Amino acid sequence: MNEKDTVRTSKFLSLVLRHKPELIGLELDPNGWASVPELVHKCTLSGNTMTFEMLEHVVETNPKKRFAFNDDQTLIRASQGHSVAIDLGLLPRTPPEILYHGTAYSSLDAILENGLKKQSRQHVHLSADKETAVKVGSRHGKPVVLEVAALGMSREGFEFFLSENEVWLVDAVPREFLNIRPTPL
Repeated sequence: MNEKDTVRTSKFLSLVLRHKPELIGLELDPNGWASVPELVHKCTLSGNTMTFEMLEHVVETNPKKRFAFNDDQTLIRASQGHSVAIDLGLLPRTPPEILYHGTAYSSLDAILENGLKKQSRQHVHLSADKETAVKVGSRHGKPVVLEVAALGMSREGFEFFLSENEVWLVDAVPREFLNIRPTPL
């Protein structure tokens, strides 16, 4: 697969495994898993040619590890970022003292007023390093990185989860746990 095909396939998989499985008539199990043969068949029927080899390539080469197979590669799911209701089966984890959230500068006023909300997703996504947060923020406009007092939140009873691809997840971040001075990029 060339780079363009890999990106196109990854974006389509994100759409059907995270947000709109019904687009191709796919059903995810309660934990977000889809049958690989069914996914391949339904993608191809919908006009999006898919093979097991293409799936394997995307899973192995995606730098963000957005997708994962089960042990025998008969099931596939998105690692996090779902807007459909699923349970990834993650156990609560104690976060590091500080985590980071990348966003667009244009969203800063609303965030500082209301905190971080999960919007249409199941969780707010946080990263352990500033560089990742900058990349995330850049996708939405001029990036800004906020520090999140994650350990303090955890001590106040907020539950944090760590996805298979090392993204920290939490239901919300109240503004009092945000560093209102954006971290220099």
